[in-house]
Amino acid sequence: MRAAFFLSLMLVSGVALAAPKAAPAPKVAPKPVQVVTQEQLFAQLKKAESPEDAHPIEQKLTAMFRASGSPSIELLMARATAAQAGSDTKTARKLAEAVTQIAPNYAEGWHARAALEQAAEDDTAALVSLQKVVLLNPRNFNALTELGDMLQDYGDKKAALKLYRQALALDPQLEGASRKIRELTRTVEGQDI
Repeated sequence: MRAAFFLSLMLVSGVALAAPKAAPAPKVAPKPVQVVTQEQLFAQLKKAESPEDAHPIEQKLTAMFRASGSPSIELLMARATAAQAGSDTKTARKLAEAVTQIAPNYAEGWHARAALEQAAEDDTAALVSLQKVVLLNPRNFNALTELGDMLQDYGDKKAALKLYRQALALDPQLEGASRKIRELTRTVEGQDI
């Protein structure tokens, strides 16, 4: 009985050994990731037919603006955002200031700093920080509008109008920009007869 068992075991093993191995499944190449550039997004933004169409494109551009390429800066920015969300504006401001000291050419560090300075009612510092944002990233339509708002509040309507026009040229669907331009155009340039 044992001999029959071993014989059948050997036959099964031999069959298994003699059976051809299945061919490995062909490797499927992953689809290439399409990289969308800022240029492509700005082109899409100009073609957007409504603010609703423009909003997701604006969000993608804003995310690209925020990308620093530095894990240290990303960490500091995340901590500043968390501190601000937790109403610890003092810590958030110190972290934003640290970002601008470590990476003075990172426009979004200045943008975060400007928002915190504005929240602290330090308008002079916020104006300087927003000017740095626009200098470092002249296509940041949000910063252009924010700086325009501040300049308008302080009476420099001509400069505000120029900034709103720059922002609208970048993002024709930018909410509120057209209205601000119409209002300021009448004030700054007068009304046609």
